[in-house]
Amino acid sequence: MKYIDEYRDKEICKKFSDKIHKISPNRDITFMEVCGTHTMSIARSGIKKLLPKNIRLLSGPGCPVCVTPNSGIDKAIAYAKMENTIITTFGDMMRVPGSSSSLAREKSLGGDVKIVYSASDALSIAQENPAENVIFLGVGFETTSPTIAASIKDAALKKIDNYSVLPMFKLIPPAIRAILNSGELTINGFLLPGHVSSITGTGIYRFISNEYGVSGSVTGFEPLDILQSILILLRQINDGKSEIANQYKRAVKQEGNQSALSLLKEVFETEDTEWRGIGFIKESGLKIRERYGSFDAERKIPVEAELTKENPECICGDILRGVKIPSDCKLFDKVCNPENPIGPCMVSSEGTCAAYYKYER
Repeated sequence: MKYIDEYRDKEICKKFSDKIHKISPNRDITFMEVCGTHTMSIARSGIKKLLPKNIRLLSGPGCPVCVTPNSGIDKAIAYAKMENTIITTFGDMMRVPGSSSSLAREKSLGGDVKIVYSASDALSIAQENPAENVIFLGVGFETTSPTIAASIKDAALKKIDNYSVLPMFKLIPPAIRAILNSGELTINGFLLPGHVSSITGTGIYRFISNEYGVSGSVTGFEPLDILQSILILLRQINDGKSEIANQYKRAVKQEGNQSALSLLKEVFETEDTEWRGIGFIKESGLKIRERYGSFDAERKIPVEAELTKENPECICGDILRGVKIPSDCKLFDKVCNPENPIGPCMVSSEGTCAAYYKYER
């Protein structure tokens, strides 16, 4: 198949759906996707309606904006209040509520907050504004972090000293391990993120099958990709196997992207970091190495953020762990909606609440 439309072909998808119904075991099965793009694709394509009733799809901690805790948002907001400072960020971060404000609100009050489409855009802004401290919000998984590492390396090469990054990066495998260790859910298989895996390769997921006896399939983002991976996982379950399959071979190699991985290793090192709804996970984040410490906003420009508070009625954290779904929230589609988001799961274009609101209400 050479063209994207073929991955959305209704008749082919129907055939895969029929195969899934035919081999589905006579018991409840739960699969979790850990990628926000999968969450949106599943909702947009009506995948759940093509599955047997005993197969449940849950969304996990696959949205980088959503898993960024309030403490990180509050720190970004504190920087936005500083003079001679320009905050640069991807658009999804603008309306994420912190403890008492948001970047969008700070911008409306006079803060210099700019939406960019890449870290290189932020670096260009730093070059054009040498008298300003330009801080890029480093939010993202393994897919995004290599491009931000490249911007730091480029800033060092070009001696752009007014550029820095606020590191809030997250790594997917430790979060999967935390979900499996929690004991809150019985998960029979994972739909693993294609974007992340194009950087990391497939080997980083072996612990899922080797240590936990759970299957996984690295999956593309079209309806046919997702249905094929569900079929792969069901066949493994029926055969009594637990393996890591690679459905997304057209984009993902076992060894990953070695150039990107080398860049990550050069600029960053792992650290324990906090995830919304999960807490601190060991070695699940990236911090900037000492060699590039002058481009670390936290080291370069100390700031005191407000005491972090959580909205007790928002269940975004529970949704990110898969223990609840948006319709379990008393705020969903009543108080909380895309025009008035109470939590990040409704703000982000990859958020589970946003997907449910748009496609599954």
